[in-house]
Amino acid sequence: MRSSVLLRRAIRGVRWYLRELTDESAYDRYVAYLRKTRPGAQVPSRREFERMRTDRQEADPRKGFRCC
Repeated sequence: MRSSVLLRRAIRGVRWYLRELTDESAYDRYVAYLRKTRPGAQVPSRREFERMRTDRQEADPRKGFRCC
């Protein structure tokens, strides 16, 4: 029983680390921020968010490196 709890905790930790490392959690953070600061605002879809983020990075190369 105890080993299964430790295994689940380890898996959650690895999942959290990988999401942070790859910035997969950026959308979740943005949605939480948007709901906290502007409760009535429309939340963009993940696709819309990624497009906005890519456009912002390409507009200012100092904020995000793109090789291609």
